Amino acid sequence: MTEPTFWMEKEELLRFFRRHKTELSCMENPHIFLSQLRDHDLIPDDRYQKVSRMKSKNNIKRGLYDILDWLEKKQSKRIIDFWDCVFNETIMNQYPTLRLLHNKLKDGSFHFYQQQPESEETEESDEGKRKKLSADEDGQKKQENSVKKRKLRSRSACEEEEEEQAGPSSRLTPRKKSKKLCFSSPLKKGQKSDIWTWNIYKTQLPVTCGQKEGTLDRQRLAKGEKCIVFKKRWFTPGEFERFAGKESSKNWKLSIRCQGTPLEKLIKEGHLKAANYKRGCKKAKRSLVLDDHSITVSDEEEDEDEDSDHDKEDQVSSSSKESSTDDTDDERQTEERPQQQPQTSTTRHDRGRKVFSVTCGALAATLHRNRFASGTRGKSLRTETIWLTPEEFVKEASCPDADATWRKDILYEGEPLSVLIEGGILRIHSLLCKCGLCKPDSRDLDDQKNDDECCVCKGAGEEELVECDHCPRSFHQRCHLPHVEDDILGDDRPWMCTFCSFRTSQLSLHPDQQKKEEVVSRQISQLMLQCQYLLLYLCSADEEQIFATNPCLNLQDYSTVIKTPMWLGEVADKLQEQLYQTVGEFVSDIQLIFTNCAAYNRDNAEFLAKGNGLKELFDGEFKSVFNISDN
Repeated sequence: MTEPTFWMEKEELLRFFRRHKTELSCMENPHIFLSQLRDHDLIPDDRYQKVSRMKSKNNIKRGLYDILDWLEKKQSKRIIDFWDCVFNETIMNQYPTLRLLHNKLKDGSFHFYQQQPESEETEESDEGKRKKLSADEDGQKKQENSVKKRKLRSRSACEEEEEEQAGPSSRLTPRKKSKKLCFSSPLKKGQKSDIWTWNIYKTQLPVTCGQKEGTLDRQRLAKGEKCIVFKKRWFTPGEFERFAGKESSKNWKLSIRCQGTPLEKLIKEGHLKAANYKRGCKKAKRSLVLDDHSITVSDEEEDEDEDSDHDKEDQVSSSSKESSTDDTDDERQTEERPQQQPQTSTTRHDRGRKVFSVTCGALAATLHRNRFASGTRGKSLRTETIWLTPEEFVKEASCPDADATWRKDILYEGEPLSVLIEGGILRIHSLLCKCGLCKPDSRDLDDQKNDDECCVCKGAGEEELVECDHCPRSFHQRCHLPHVEDDILGDDRPWMCTFCSFRTSQLSLHPDQQKKEEVVSRQISQLMLQCQYLLLYLCSADEEQIFATNPCLNLQDYSTVIKTPMWLGEVADKLQEQLYQTVGEFVSDIQLIFTNCAAYNRDNAEFLAKGNGLKELFDGEFKSVFNISDN
């Protein structure tokens, strides 16, 4: 959905509202519409109740018009909130009138009727009021500009020309010779023209990629910044391409289109200017880049061609291998003769893996191949609470004298880690290696404390990752709940993620056992931390991201089988926007995901089992979070 606020300023939106008040008041069964306005604090409860009690259709229409008239006069400052509120997809599905108005804003087909001139006498009598209103508005604008963070959007030439002739109050008091606002196509009937040449689209263009619709900011594109916005979330072209499920094309200039025309054509013809966008990882934390002396490969090379990377590993020159202590001699010998060791079924099966589940005694962890350097270098083992080197992991497992035996004490699928080293899957770096793992500076050491991918979506991408200062987790700003604001990135104070915030206060939240019926009936605003934690816990457990996105985008027949689709991303958006009233509404949407999964996958045992497994995790954690008794 393209929000109207991307196309118009507050004054235009207010005028658009005034022109369509009558249409809005004539909507059939407006109770849902009014409930939406009340839930977003746009109208007081007494006005809502007054119209809700009306029985006559004519009275309801008059009552609704009075509410809209009151909104225009008393809530004009919140006109952007009004349109964002009623242009919600669920609300538009209920009212065709809202859908038509939304389309007018979206395709630029709306226009204003020319205002009728008023007598000079009327104008002169209101001159004092206009001056006072102008002064008030100027003062108000200065105050708003000092605190608001969004960038002001440039306006069309015809608007600027009108403002040069009229003060701020001219938008509310008609002038004698007012011009018609040029928001619709300037062409005559029957003529055609590309929308990227229209004045209204001189700063932004509507674009699509697959099933996703967004808005392209021309200036941001020319500067190489995040330039495409979708539901108030900014993407680079590459990110938007991946978000739309078109990553396989690997050419956003062709996959992203404006009215069916690829951006590549618009760029070549000079309609758009585009900076060079690199496809590497662009994160708040620096990647641990490996140099020519290293034996392992970088993540970026692995993403391009995993198979060729393994061939490159086998071709590493033995000149980088030097003799050292007894422990290092053993490492060097296994490095020089990987082909002399017989490959077990484990090493053959796991040659392409990047992450391995390992144990040492009772302690479990995941070993990340791209972070592995040697026994003492590279924090490659991730436990629930910390990143460790192999030797640190063995000591953490209560084996303090096992400095030289980490290769046999750490087990993968019942076999010692030395099997992966001898099979060439794990490579020990040379003593001369100068990569960020072997010769780390302070920034490298700090980066090794946190994950290299988002805890929620499992991706790194071009977005910055925000690191928790109390646990190893990292998050994209919009993946974490609540969303991480930009000012936190530049704040030196320690930041705590929702996982840590919840666990820090868990014991004091629900000391006494509760009944489920009592919990689900409570207002969600009182239990927001618990619900945010539960959803992040569920998203983190969904390792393959099966339930993260809208299934209708990938399954053609899904909408014919399932009438009410639901997915974790949608629940996250509703939780962030505070659209739930009670905990029960939140839980109901979560359960709907698993109900839909069971209904659609009746003949697919694999996905049915995954859905049931995730459901059991949620039910168990829900009971634990709220200390719910089984009775």
